[in-house]
Amino acid sequence: MALSVRSWVANEGGKHLVLVLWLGANTLLFMRTFLLYYCGQQYHYLHQMLGLGLCISRASASVLNLNCSLVLLPMCRSLLTYLRGTHTVTSRKARRLLDKSKTFHVACGVAICVFSVVHVSAHLVNVVNFSVRYSEDFPSLNVARYRGEDPRLIILTTVPGITGILLVLILFLMFTASSYCIRVSNYEIFWYTHNLFIVFYIILIVHVVGGALKYQTNFEAHPPGCLRANQTNPEESGQAEGDGWSCREEARFQPNSPETWLWVSGPLCLYCAERLYRYIRSNSPVTIVAVVRHPCDVIELRMLKKDFKAYPGQYIVLNCPSVSSFENHPFTLTACPTEKKETLGIHLRVVGDWTERFTELLLPDPGAESEILPMVQQRRYPKLYVDGPFGSSSQEVFNYEVSLCVAGGIGVTPFACVLHALLDGWRHFRLRRLYFVWVCRELQSFYWFAELLCALHHKNISEERYRPLSSRMMIGRPRWKLLFEEIGRTNKHKRVGVFCCGPKGISRTLHRLCNSDRYSGTTFEFNKESFS
Repeated sequence: MALSVRSWVANEGGKHLVLVLWLGANTLLFMRTFLLYYCGQQYHYLHQMLGLGLCISRASASVLNLNCSLVLLPMCRSLLTYLRGTHTVTSRKARRLLDKSKTFHVACGVAICVFSVVHVSAHLVNVVNFSVRYSEDFPSLNVARYRGEDPRLIILTTVPGITGILLVLILFLMFTASSYCIRVSNYEIFWYTHNLFIVFYIILIVHVVGGALKYQTNFEAHPPGCLRANQTNPEESGQAEGDGWSCREEARFQPNSPETWLWVSGPLCLYCAERLYRYIRSNSPVTIVAVVRHPCDVIELRMLKKDFKAYPGQYIVLNCPSVSSFENHPFTLTACPTEKKETLGIHLRVVGDWTERFTELLLPDPGAESEILPMVQQRRYPKLYVDGPFGSSSQEVFNYEVSLCVAGGIGVTPFACVLHALLDGWRHFRLRRLYFVWVCRELQSFYWFAELLCALHHKNISEERYRPLSSRMMIGRPRWKLLFEEIGRTNKHKRVGVFCCGPKGISRTLHRLCNSDRYSGTTFEFNKESFS
């Protein structure tokens, strides 16, 4: 399949530009710090003692400082939602970059892990060199207490050594628990270990307090390698015979000032302020109005929350203390509060321990199909807290003149809210044509939103409830190429927004088709639903 340059730039250009800038910043910072410790006069004697281990450890530390500050920013969900919903980010391309926040978070996390390995390896070499190359001339430069001291003892008796071990252990737990298999099989492990980042940042700030590495403060009065008053052999100073000069004073050394807090304090304070804001906003429990059991283990939940405003395509985060006090799970809104209806709704599929326990609390009777109780009886439901709403790529459906929405299974939830909004009135939106494809394995899955789909076709469903729905169903896998070609011919020279929420197989296929050049000048802009 031929690649279209125009489509590639539209879909991949922005994120690759950010990637290049991020890689460039990391590379520049690494090289700048490496050269500082390799060539800087103030680190001459320390470099003589430690060699390349010094340069590599400090250069990797600079990269770690950068990424430890950046990794928090994509997780500021409220800030990203604010930027998306205001005129601050007016460009659609810029708003689409906000959808890559989770990807950028993962990239920074991987960089932290990789450069942590480099940093630790270089410092292990440094510890050995501190022991083997113990300096008799400059005792204050040493970390070891005597020549030949056991490097393991140096690690276990210094602040950088002890905190470094703790940081490695925490990072290992966070990295391994973030793997896909653990997140799918046991989300609780991922959630609890990931929240160790608070401990990680506290130890990280303490890590550099030990002052193991020192720099020379008087290299003008004591040029590196000069002949001291009691030195008679020029070879001892590394100078060629006849090239030495006398020192005016002995070399003095001072520990490096801690810099990590300068990098991470700003993003850390911003993140903590946002979490405090979100805690206050979600502090009052919502009122559960209705619970409906749908086919294929799907539960519909209708709730009421005071002063809650949301837009189609956004999602919320639920917390049920009766299930778990600390776990929070994201769910796309399938119904937003409007002037006519104040309730908000979600559809959740029962997969995993959390949803199973939550469903048991909502519907204790397994045979119950639904439960709509008077307000005075709401006490039987568990307490439920809602955080949000938060922005997602599906909000952009209305900002295209033509949009294609593709859902796989329960991935229909963001588009259900979009369709509800179109029923309420579409003339104030930019959207003029919407293609909607919903792929399900079981026929019963289409009953989740049967009334909604039938209402969109302006059919009367009072007699034969789902007959209009059957006329729009097709058995077998969608023929994506033919669909894109048809949309391309119908909407020549337009930008079509393609929105996908479903399995990776469908997502990869749509992404590849959006970058191809077979659609009569039509540009397809790919948008993938992803919770951050």
